[in-house]
Amino acid sequence: MPTVSPTLLPILMLFASNVFMTFAWYGHLKFKESALPVVVLASWGIAFVEYWLAVPANRWGSAVYSAAQLKTIQEVITLVVFACFSVLYLKEPLGWNHALGFLFIAIGAFLIFHKW
Repeated sequence: MPTVSPTLLPILMLFASNVFMTFAWYGHLKFKESALPVVVLASWGIAFVEYWLAVPANRWGSAVYSAAQLKTIQEVITLVVFACFSVLYLKEPLGWNHALGFLFIAIGAFLIFHKW
């Protein structure tokens, strides 16, 4: 039975956790008529699943990546997931300024992983 490589597993888990967290934080924006306490409780439930993915991803990922690298991976994934979520779920377009901002973040990520 094939196993997922230790370098890829944390990335896949962080990606999945970010999908859950994005829905926990922003999914309720399509349901503004729902009572805030209900939305908060629903978001906590979704975030609970996110933690079950993110915490092991960081624990296992620390065997391969530094903490700074793990955080950088997580932030880049967060932007990718949020950009897709914003366009596909919230129907909010992204502009050139978003693309430029993401580019600067990608440059920062490159610098974190680059060996001098």
